[in-house]
Amino acid sequence: MKPMNEEMKKGTADNPQTEEAAPDMEETTPKMEETIEADRECEDTSEDMQEAEETEDVEIASSSPAEDEKEGKADKKAKRKFRDKKQDALKEKIEELEDRVKRQMAEFENFRKRTEKEKTAMFETGAKSVIEKILPVVDNFERGLAAIPEEDKGAPFAEGMEMIYKQLISELEKMDVKPIPAVGEEFNPDFHNAVMQVESEEYESGIIAQELQKGYTYRDSVVRHSMVAVVG
Repeated sequence: MKPMNEEMKKGTADNPQTEEAAPDMEETTPKMEETIEADRECEDTSEDMQEAEETEDVEIASSSPAEDEKEGKADKKAKRKFRDKKQDALKEKIEELEDRVKRQMAEFENFRKRTEKEKTAMFETGAKSVIEKILPVVDNFERGLAAIPEEDKGAPFAEGMEMIYKQLISELEKMDVKPIPAVGEEFNPDFHNAVMQVESEEYESGIIAQELQKGYTYRDSVVRHSMVAVVG
């Protein structure tokens, strides 16, 4: 079997037209080879791009869990921060309300104590007013009993007055009303009212020698000062 080139050359020699077309085929062959080579390069490029895309997909797929975990941690951190901030706000509000309640309770306790004190003061003021009105009656009883003659002190009338006087004094003592000591005591302006000055061989200077009007105290406060004569 003869080679194709020799047959083509023979055919060309036998056919003049073929001789004219031969050069064109010789020129076309390199171009076809270039085209085939270009197609191969394109195929290689396509394969490279496909491999690159697959590699990129693998990288994206491999990095997604980490990114998701990172985003999840960020979300948890933000939620925890928001929750902590909300809890701090609630705690601050609770402390504010507790402080307000404590202040109101303290104010109420102060009001209660002040009211009790005022109530006690008003009661004492009223009691003092009543005692001051009763003391002249006591003075009159004492004057009446002192004016009874010795021979009449055993009479029923005198004994009746004595019993009423003792009952009145007993009720005053139950109310914590007590007479102020005077004769023989040192003069005290808090309890005594000196209306005169006298001389005395029995008492020293500044000592009360005579009581002109008896004084009384009510719960350690003076209802009426004693009217006394003091040794000068």
